Amino acid sequence: MVRKPSYLEEHGIKFIDYKDIKLLQRFIAANGRILPRRLTRLDRQQQRLMTLAIKRARHLALLPFVQEAEVM
Repeated sequence: MVRKPSYLEEHGIKFIDYKDIKLLQRFIAANGRILPRRLTRLDRQQQRLMTLAIKRARHLALLPFVQEAEVM
């Protein structure tokens, strides 16, 4: 069985930059958690680099640590 290519492989992204907020947001759930590998289809190294980039962006206040809950 052939595995599906990851989003990074499909779009030819070689470098994961912590300043690329649109890319990082694709790998964060609605509640602000980092999505697991089984959902992102990233390999182990890509997932580790993505996690580090998201944590750096959060530390520099480019991304929120948690998302606000919707008020009904």
